[in-house]
Amino acid sequence: MNRLHRTLLLAGLLLAAAAIAGVAQPHLAQSADASPSKTITVTGSGSAVGVPDTASWEFTVDSRGATATAALSANADAENAVVSALKAAGVDAADLQTTDVSLSPQTTQDGTKIVGYAASSSVSVEVPIDRSGAVVDAAVKAGADGVSGPSLTVSDQDALYDTALKKAIANARDKATTIAGAAGMTLGPVQTVVEGSAPGPVAFGAAAKASDSTQITVEPGTQETDATVTVTYSAA
Repeated sequence: MNRLHRTLLLAGLLLAAAAIAGVAQPHLAQSADASPSKTITVTGSGSAVGVPDTASWEFTVDSRGATATAALSANADAENAVVSALKAAGVDAADLQTTDVSLSPQTTQDGTKIVGYAASSSVSVEVPIDRSGAVVDAAVKAGADGVSGPSLTVSDQDALYDTALKKAIANARDKATTIAGAAGMTLGPVQTVVEGSAPGPVAFGAAAKASDSTQITVEPGTQETDATVTVTYSAA
């Protein structure tokens, strides 16, 4: 093989090696002026206000007995009387729940002798706000020793939260648009959306008060539900 043929063969091998290296390392062939993508990330917040329509109450009965069995038996009778009265007042069985039962010995002042037992039990109910007065009145007349409440809620809480979420998304876009304009960029489509935590509703103006009759009245006030989202937009 003469010198010319050897030179051509060597040149061909070098070109082949360069081509293989370019395939194995494609970043070497990228344009030098390629720029990374730009994004804008913001957190949006929104809230929705609704009027509570449901009230939760808890009624307690306390009983005493010479023995633990006697105290529990007396307490069971007292609780059954309250539950029966609540059902008669129109409370559905599905909206009644026993929430606490307790039994404890009663001793002399020096604590050396048991002189009896105290039993207590509580039942919670959930009713429309406009029926609260009649329900509380029925429970107390049936023997309830303690009344706790009301805890007010909007029954369709999901719809309220959905509205807050939509407002949070709109708030996020407003923020991103402002940032893009101030930075001399153009806002692009949404890349990612992350929902924030969903806190419980906050009540405003909710109160129970005595009326001229034997029944209480409940002012529902309003409840505010909040939502947050974190949104990332592309930008140019």
